[in-house]
Amino acid sequence: MAKSIEIRTVNVTRYVTPLREGGSLPAIAEADDGFMYVLKFRGAGQGIKALIAELIGGEIARALGLKIPEIVFANLDTAFGRTEPDEEIQDLLKASVGLNLALHYLSGAITFDPVVTTPDAKLASKIVWLDGLLMNVDRTARNTNMLIWHKELWLIDHGASLYFHHNWQSWKDQAVKPFVQFKDHVLLPQATKLNEVDAEFKAILTEEKIRAIVGLLPDEWLATDEQEASIAERRQVYADFLITRIASSHIFVKEAQQHAGKISI
Repeated sequence: MAKSIEIRTVNVTRYVTPLREGGSLPAIAEADDGFMYVLKFRGAGQGIKALIAELIGGEIARALGLKIPEIVFANLDTAFGRTEPDEEIQDLLKASVGLNLALHYLSGAITFDPVVTTPDAKLASKIVWLDGLLMNVDRTARNTNMLIWHKELWLIDHGASLYFHHNWQSWKDQAVKPFVQFKDHVLLPQATKLNEVDAEFKAILTEEKIRAIVGLLPDEWLATDEQEASIAERRQVYADFLITRIASSHIFVKEAQQHAGKISI
């Protein structure tokens, strides 16, 4: 029997600072467990769908043995942020009351620089395979979404993944679609062991494992626009999309190899 997956829930107690300018405005915040987190807001940018992609992508990566900061649900109270002087941030906090997502803050981590650090072929292949599965468009040289912490490579920010959920009706086509953004993937030149990784990862990501990860999604995140699909139907589609894409992984593996110009035998 597979080990159950649990996500802790914390209450945000202090907004510390925004991390960067932009549509999503993630922030460093403190929670009632005494730890600092990178807080992703339901009221920002792509909203709850980005949080769904973040949770699914991060926990799949963790299941595959890749390093991901702990992901927690972060509850934001209605009273939180009333004293925030910045109007844009105050509006964001008001729009994000309820359950948000946060990742443990890796204090002292530095942004991965491909000029300085070259991952080995196996690790690079694992990350490229993951991003092919998730259709993650956000692992480029301009924005690697990887950190070096204690001399190890950590993955962050999978919110730009699973973009099929912006058009539910096309999920079956998207599940077997190649991933043209591979051409911009920062680790593609090192990803020479994709066939080996493909076999290993397909054995790990069983249907049971995928359904357990999708089962982590809070009902309230799936309850938007009930006319389009019910909570149960949305949850089913996420699982079916991933299960179908894993079964068809040869499509994105071959494409990655072609883009790299290094097709393995």
